[in-house]
Amino acid sequence: MASRDAVEGIGSGQRQQPDTSATATGRQPGPEFRERSGLELRQVTKLFGDVVAVEDVSLHVDSGEYIVLLGPSGCGKTTIGRLIVGLERPDTGKILFEGQSSGSLSRRNQRARRRDLQIMFQDPYASLDPRMRIGRILREPLAVQKMGSRTEQNAKVANMLVEVGLPESAATKYPHEFSGGQRQRIGFARALMLSPKLIIADEPVSALDVSIQAQLLNMMKALQESFGLSYVVISHDLAVVKYLADRIGVMYLGKLVDVGPAFAIYERPAHPYTQALIDAIPIVDPTQAKAEGRQFLKGELPSVIDPPSGCRFRTRCTFAQDICKEVEPELRLFGSGHHAACHFPLQSPLSESEHVTSVV
Repeated sequence: MASRDAVEGIGSGQRQQPDTSATATGRQPGPEFRERSGLELRQVTKLFGDVVAVEDVSLHVDSGEYIVLLGPSGCGKTTIGRLIVGLERPDTGKILFEGQSSGSLSRRNQRARRRDLQIMFQDPYASLDPRMRIGRILREPLAVQKMGSRTEQNAKVANMLVEVGLPESAATKYPHEFSGGQRQRIGFARALMLSPKLIIADEPVSALDVSIQAQLLNMMKALQESFGLSYVVISHDLAVVKYLADRIGVMYLGKLVDVGPAFAIYERPAHPYTQALIDAIPIVDPTQAKAEGRQFLKGELPSVIDPPSGCRFRTRCTFAQDICKEVEPELRLFGSGHHAACHFPLQSPLSESEHVTSVV
């Protein structure tokens, strides 16, 4: 395989008592800010008219990491992806890549920065021009960035098609001549054409059969190691990505409510909504599911135009009390790199003395 350089319900956890101290109720960004080699979002907020799509989200993606953003439709996952690659601009907060904000770059440097941040769209057919052959679609990013001669560009197109499991002859065909899984591979190839450092994958397998999902996800993981990529994968299905992610962030109505190492999120969830996502993973044996005491979410997702006061999850949470209506919970530390925002979490947060020895 060529290298990057060569190719250029709520669960049964016990609820904890709320923290009503100033630290818990005051504004704090969660994971501390520091210079990082990858991507960092600092208290990012994005509004569309009266709708707050993303509110006060802080997140970091270190170089080479595979991070998954989970949550229901309309929770702000896709908006975060579009903010990262510059298709949208935040209303407040900062987005830094390798220590630099895009707003501080010159137009020339912004164009160069776009090579490093690429996106795979959820619907590959809608994102591929039906009037263009695949070879031209894949060559277009190189032409826009003025990278290489026409012969070199065609050679890279051929190499990239092979990398994603398609024949070189695919370059002569149109998008409608391919299956959904093949079109998603083409979308992945286009994202790789500029040898990026980070790829946003927006629901990359949601429209595919289960067997095809596994093939595509395994290919993405293999090419991550080969090309030295970082991923931010947007999904609503924890079962699909839990074995591949390094870290997982859980969103609800524009807020990041649980974020941490994948094993900690899955084995020791702190937020009730995270537990609900885990309980929603299908189990073949219904007897086993009943024995585990799974409980599923009730009620409808509130409107993003008028979200609930205080904790936005309280209207569907069996642990909610008066404080949840009055005070919005802040992110607290529950383990190394594991933060959650809940007044009645399923695990005990770390004490102040334990914060000192925990590595964020």
